[in-house]
Amino acid sequence: MAGKLMHAVQYSTYGGGAAGLKHVEVPVPSAKRDEVLLKLEATSLNPVDWKMQNGLLRPLLPWRFPYVPGADVAGEVVEVGPGVTNFKTGDKVVAILSHISGGGLAEFVVAKKSLPVARPPEVSAAEGAGLPVAGLTAHQAVTQSAGVKLDGSGNQKNILITAASGGVGHYAVQLAKLGNTHVTATCGARNIEFVKSLGADEVLDYKTPEGAALKSPSGKKYDAVIHCAAGIPWSTFEPNLSANGKVIDITPGLSAYMASAFKKLTFSKKQLVPLLLIPNGENLNYLVNLVKEGKLKTVIDSKHPLSRAEDAWAKIIDGHATGKIIVEP
Repeated sequence: MAGKLMHAVQYSTYGGGAAGLKHVEVPVPSAKRDEVLLKLEATSLNPVDWKMQNGLLRPLLPWRFPYVPGADVAGEVVEVGPGVTNFKTGDKVVAILSHISGGGLAEFVVAKKSLPVARPPEVSAAEGAGLPVAGLTAHQAVTQSAGVKLDGSGNQKNILITAASGGVGHYAVQLAKLGNTHVTATCGARNIEFVKSLGADEVLDYKTPEGAALKSPSGKKYDAVIHCAAGIPWSTFEPNLSANGKVIDITPGLSAYMASAFKKLTFSKKQLVPLLLIPNGENLNYLVNLVKEGKLKTVIDSKHPLSRAEDAWAKIIDGHATGKIIVEP
């Protein structure tokens, strides 16, 4: 691949939204020690991608400009570097890239050998690419933070999932229902039937008074809330929580961390738990196999060619996607 050029999409400054993306021709990277080179077949976008462009993690990320965004990818191994024994040329994989390096909005990208997992033929590139950030966040929230056992064992838990039709939310509903749970979900009116089809037991339109109050139609108190939305104060959650209920905030801001610390200082049994994703290859492989077995599905909101990546970028900024937004080279 040395000397060849590829199409990539990058930005060189903070801000700018979709208009800040630039289409460029750059050299195809080569696989160094413990790396594989992937020919990309699909990349999925996540809210963190545009938030990084807006300076959310400034000055930590992006580490340097110009920056090619995108961390969730699926593709084919076309080159292996020295020290790689777990993959060979021709293998189909799903990978989560480091947000430091990024690289997903391109035709090729290198990944550390520990980051990809095998993608079976039953799982399309788009389905696989949707999984890493959103699927792993949902899995971590449901299993580790909420304590749901996905084999169906354990005591029944009442779970609330906000923004349940979005990237993380639509996975969280499906994963929670693999366990012994009663799921209440919130979404917009147009997605109520869709969220019910994912398995939710009760669905609230978040724009109605009942939905805004987060009250379960059946009167259940929530043992855990997987909070995928924004702008809902603790005072709305608290009366709906069980005695030891917790709110798991997947997009925590400073106020969430302060509320979490306050709850601990006051020894409150009701807790606000900020969630920071810790990517895990074993868990990603588990999710890929759930998709293979038909127990989990990636719902695709829309697909966009790399040549029109700015359309996908505008859609992720808009924040009303149903499922995942996919870019294909």
